[in-house]
Amino acid sequence: MDLAQALEQANAYTLPGFLTTDAALTSEREKNEQAIALLMDEWWKAPLGKEPFPFSLVLGLADRNREVCDEYGTERLDGVAGTSLSRRLSDDDLVAGVAALQHRSPEEVRRVAGPGLNDLGVAYVEAPVSGMICGIDLETTERYPDRGYIINVGMEFVRLAPKGRAERGYAQYCGIPRMYEQKGVPLSRVHHITWADLKGKRPFRENRKLQEALLTALQTFPFMAHNAAFEDSWLMLNLDGYAEGRKAGRIIPIDTRDICRRIDPDYRTLPHDSRPGALENWARRRGTLKADEKERHLGLEDVDLMFRTVEAEFAERNMFAEAGAKETKRGK
Repeated sequence: MDLAQALEQANAYTLPGFLTTDAALTSEREKNEQAIALLMDEWWKAPLGKEPFPFSLVLGLADRNREVCDEYGTERLDGVAGTSLSRRLSDDDLVAGVAALQHRSPEEVRRVAGPGLNDLGVAYVEAPVSGMICGIDLETTERYPDRGYIINVGMEFVRLAPKGRAERGYAQYCGIPRMYEQKGVPLSRVHHITWADLKGKRPFRENRKLQEALLTALQTFPFMAHNAAFEDSWLMLNLDGYAEGRKAGRIIPIDTRDICRRIDPDYRTLPHDSRPGALENWARRRGTLKADEKERHLGLEDVDLMFRTVEAEFAERNMFAEAGAKETKRGK
């Protein structure tokens, strides 16, 4: 598929209900996803302000692809690889995240981090961290953001300090198509979200108030997420204005999993198959989750656990600008 064909696919409109065979639905999904990947690549490569088409074209195609996947049966796509989920943040994103935490320039951070960011762990602990951070966690019905839906959003704001006080917390369930009342909510084995939680809720893509509030928060403060590439990928194809904010540098993701991997010395001594970078295991090592407790896999609860674990790690490494500040009781 070339750019012209991708644009044609994005501008065409095929009603999924008229695709009556598995072969037709599979073909349409594959063409949609090829076009999404190509269009995103072209849009990101173009100079800022000179993109050949609005990003809303990509969002609209992703919306259509979700309908195709619903018709085909999302449970049948389990194990079918897609292209819309990034495995990691880029090196530039990681550098920008450290710079935002420490209020210094990305160029200074990159000089310390060195070639291939081999010394980014040194850069993390070289200068103190401070400021207000937005934490976010999403629960979804699929792995790939052009196939499924955001069904739970958790967001919290914390000023980085020893035992920093969580100033505000927000949680919202988002609806999905009615067919899942009978089929069951996909991935419920992970997040334990049921139809009763989602019944009558407005879908994320239709909730303008939620979208506007979320975009404002993400453009006001850097945001933290554990494996931030996941939230970044999902917001890219679900939140209007997010891609534009990311490209312009107004939205800065910070990956707490990368923080764990680079500055927690325990991470390097544990076997890989024990998943030492997982939030649940990291939290147990830092004492923010008891040995017999499990990660909730609900937005706000996971954000709060992430923040408490990050605070504990930063305190362990003496990374706070106000290391001697009076500890405050944590609240929401």
